[in-house]
Amino acid sequence: MSTLNVTVLQQPLVWMDGEANLSHFDTLMQPLTARDLIVLPEMFTTGFAMQAAQRSLPESRVIEWLQGHAQQTHALLAGSAAIQTEKGAVNRFLLVEPDGKVHRYDKRHLFRMGEEHQHYLAGERREVIEWRGWRILPQICYDLRFPVFSRNRGDYDLAVYVANWPAARTHHWQTLLLARAIENQAYVLGCNRVGSDGNQLDYCGDSLIINPMGEIIASAPPHQPARLDATLSLETLSDYRERFPAWRDSDSFTL
Repeated sequence: MSTLNVTVLQQPLVWMDGEANLSHFDTLMQPLTARDLIVLPEMFTTGFAMQAAQRSLPESRVIEWLQGHAQQTHALLAGSAAIQTEKGAVNRFLLVEPDGKVHRYDKRHLFRMGEEHQHYLAGERREVIEWRGWRILPQICYDLRFPVFSRNRGDYDLAVYVANWPAARTHHWQTLLLARAIENQAYVLGCNRVGSDGNQLDYCGDSLIINPMGEIIASAPPHQPARLDATLSLETLSDYRERFPAWRDSDSFTL
């Protein structure tokens, strides 16, 4: 597929109430049609809580819900949740296809200033998934600050960042999303939440969809629930990389 119809749901989250959050997103899913990718915020079942994995919904329940809506919308459904595993808690990005197939990425960079590293296990590897002819790199919030980890090695077309990124640092959020698109010559999608959480942190959203040239093609109004829609083009991406092949001069390295 040369085009990808994407939707970003910038929404408030009910603190530590998984079923309430799923019910809220149930309503938002109903009118969605002709989409290829639907993205929800980081920890969309709980908000960014350190105790979330112990009190959140089990992974099986979250996956079952995602599978149901992926099948209903015929889209890849994506968002992260706090998950308790046998080894410990993880902040896990779940991407679910309409046929039920599940892709997982565990957040690599844990937010030290919020003591996330004291409560969750860091992911061990970077993941790229293929969907309808597109190669997608899933990333979570604080990962955005570490460009080497998301460096495009010719292996992805779209980077998707889900977040609970506080309003106090929204300039960083927007600037780094733009930088990731420009330096990697890739589409970048950033889905952030709005509202306040149980720690009295305020979130303004500022969700963005950015093209490989670093141009914003869709933006959400701050401090408001919003739905962003855009159509991405592999032809546009390929043409730009061919006309301005900066990627040919990138440094070789391994992680």
